[in-house]
Amino acid sequence: MRPSCYRLSAAIACALAVPVAFADDGDTSATPPYVYTLGQMTVVTASPVDIDTSDDVVTREEMWTFNRFTLDEAVKLTPGVMTTLDSNGRRNEHDIFVRGFGRWQVPLYIDGVRIYLPADNRIDFRRFLTADLAEVQIKKGYVSVIDGPGAMGGAINLVTRKPVELFEAHFQAGLDLGRNGSYDAWNGYASIGTRQERFYAHASVSYQDRDHWELPGSFDATSIQPKGERKRSDNRDSRINLKLGFEPNATDEYAINYTQQDGSKGAPLNVYNDPPVPPNSYWDWPMWDIENIYFLSNTRLSETTYLKTKVYYNTFDNALDAYDDGTYTTQSNNGRFRSIYGDKSYGASVELGFRALPSNDTRLAAHWRTDRHSEYNLNRPTHPTASSREPTQRSREDTWSLALENTWHATSSIDLLAGVSYDRNDVKQAQEYNTTQGLFEYPTGGSDAWNGQVGVYWQQSEQSRFGFSVSSRTRFPTSFERFSTRFGTAVPNPDLASERGINYELSWHKGISDRVRFDTAVFYADVKDMIQTVVVDTGPPQMTQTQNVGDGEFYGVEFGGEARLSDSFAFGGTFTWLHREIKDALQPDYRPTGAPDSQALLYATWSPFERWSFTPSIEYASNRWNAGPGTSYLRTGRYALANLQVQWDATKNVRFAVGGRNLLDKEYELAWGFPEQGRSFYGKVQVDF
Repeated sequence: MRPSCYRLSAAIACALAVPVAFADDGDTSATPPYVYTLGQMTVVTASPVDIDTSDDVVTREEMWTFNRFTLDEAVKLTPGVMTTLDSNGRRNEHDIFVRGFGRWQVPLYIDGVRIYLPADNRIDFRRFLTADLAEVQIKKGYVSVIDGPGAMGGAINLVTRKPVELFEAHFQAGLDLGRNGSYDAWNGYASIGTRQERFYAHASVSYQDRDHWELPGSFDATSIQPKGERKRSDNRDSRINLKLGFEPNATDEYAINYTQQDGSKGAPLNVYNDPPVPPNSYWDWPMWDIENIYFLSNTRLSETTYLKTKVYYNTFDNALDAYDDGTYTTQSNNGRFRSIYGDKSYGASVELGFRALPSNDTRLAAHWRTDRHSEYNLNRPTHPTASSREPTQRSREDTWSLALENTWHATSSIDLLAGVSYDRNDVKQAQEYNTTQGLFEYPTGGSDAWNGQVGVYWQQSEQSRFGFSVSSRTRFPTSFERFSTRFGTAVPNPDLASERGINYELSWHKGISDRVRFDTAVFYADVKDMIQTVVVDTGPPQMTQTQNVGDGEFYGVEFGGEARLSDSFAFGGTFTWLHREIKDALQPDYRPTGAPDSQALLYATWSPFERWSFTPSIEYASNRWNAGPGTSYLRTGRYALANLQVQWDATKNVRFAVGGRNLLDKEYELAWGFPEQGRSFYGKVQVDF
């Protein structure tokens, strides 16, 4: 096995990688050479000296060992990060919570380029595959203002791979089986690359095709969902990544990148609602596509000065179909439609780092981005006479940010970071359509905010580090929150203001010996003007509006670590306890939904024979508040899942693995009325050249 690869800033993430040394055997560097460092989001100085904050890193080896083929599953390998199904389950979207903050407060990036859906930013994290990634960076609490606006509660960055050999190729294929051995899905990954003296090139493709997944054996059939195969649980996802880079010398790098991600998915129904409530619930997404092209550069201007640039163009194309009934064949009834989104974003950023004073490293950054959204509905598209097409409705908003950060190396073991930024968001256009007014314009305007943060980090010894940070960040509302009528059930609020979170963190990373390490953090977030949906008219029909009415607090504690008792046995895990409370005078019974109160992962790796390893794990989550029938709340989701992977390294370049998840076939729900997958099995192979 490979020696421990811990970075003090990501102790538990590297700990999980210990059992699965394979292609990187012998590599003990903090950052493996296949990681595309130009696409990382890091707190760096012009020295260059890395100042780690509260980052966690999920490596590609961890994702292989624990069979985490989608992003929402991969991030659960780190403490403080939880996943769930969207609050009512209707959209079949999987959200990620970082210390209680969800997808609207935790931006998603690919190689440091933000993935943002201009209309509502309701990102479905399960649409992002992981086989082609070098690592997943997860930032919690302190997210540097240099990285851009919006990171009120954290940030997630998908870092792609970079070739390291003159010629290299990687292949992976897997098969998923249901609880009784039936075929469920298959997945695959292939890449090819070359690294020359002055340039590199890389291309990869990953794919997943799921026919369905199966419910636990204990599930009792309902009138809308039989036992066995979960209806409408199919999905197909793929991603292509192309990269061409130029390195004229040892310090400079320039690269152009292209990513195309295509997806489609069904939407299972609530098993307790027959007929469905609301009746317009027969949905699916035939298209959920993202395309990015971006240029990244890093130029060393002197020994203590560098310049980084980023230019990008993103598109998002989405189609949602609403059908008449459970046959999913016609769209003729009133209120049935095909909704088409066509979005594009482009922007740029510049970062300059320099040493203005002895023991001080300073960074300046400027970001600009424009997001343009267009949408229209094909209403009742299969009706012979009543079908119609709405005029295209367009919206545009521009966002920019100016940021300054300074790192003072107070002593050889103490660093003080301080940052400030000014962010502004301008709504340039916001159109809507209804049959009464036709196509009309909402009022436009802008909002701005100042952000500030400070951190102190003490490297007590080579294996021990303490950190304390305070970060005050804002998040601008989306167009959906400002203007959406939610199919005629909501009142727009163009004057909706931004929300703010002040995050406090105290952390300790400790290596007791070469074989035992752990990390822990205590965190607290003071949330102001949180954006909530409130009832403004009980109707009928009931009308809601999005308002700034929620103040509250999120706080908790994290633990993670590993002990290697011998060269053939190691055990470890993570634990998170989280409390969320939001006070809303207009909704005294409001409950924050989606995130459990506690979550844990325990695992062990045993290698009794050369080239063989056995990795059992237990994944636990407590109950969580969830939207119930009507306006009620329910506690759902407590579970403990037993998992196992058995791996055989046939040769240095070929390995096989078989395993299973939820081996005890437990029945549980993350959202009321939406039972999760039962026992499943998998087999997979990986070949490297």
